[in-house]
Amino acid sequence: MAHLRRWLDRSSLRRTNTYASVVASSPPCIWAILVALVALSSGVGVAVAQMANSAPKEAAEPVMKQLEAFRRGDFDAAYTFASSEIKEQFSRPDFERMVKTGYPEIAQSTFASIAASAVAPNGHAYLSVRIRGANGNSIEAFYELVLESGQWKINGVTAKPDPGLV
Repeated sequence: MAHLRRWLDRSSLRRTNTYASVVASSPPCIWAILVALVALSSGVGVAVAQMANSAPKEAAEPVMKQLEAFRRGDFDAAYTFASSEIKEQFSRPDFERMVKTGYPEIAQSTFASIAASAVAPNGHAYLSVRIRGANGNSIEAFYELVLESGQWKINGVTAKPDPGLV
């Protein structure tokens, strides 16, 4: 619980009817990248597309594999895809509790697809992922990934409702 309190002091965790966010102490440029991803995923952004390079396909693998692990109820495997910063903030049981209560659509998804990706100047990858939960709700999740020892790790996620997902 001390990890959770420490994390809450340093970052933002919000859950309302319209917004949920867990992002491990992200640089201010994350918001510019998120705006670019929203524009790209909604089909708006030829000019915006020139602002950032696409993330490599390898960056999507941990997100999709973590979603598969969540579907199997294998939170031990899902935890392995988290960055060291997230692991410092959440013990394994706290991680499971956070995902289940803050992100029910991610905890039990029935569908997921990568809508857009970008790499920021700081080398972090950002993915826009459309997800349908077993609860029938759809979200657009914006993942931040960092390279650790040559592997992409999930460093945070921000989600919003996605009523347009079919």
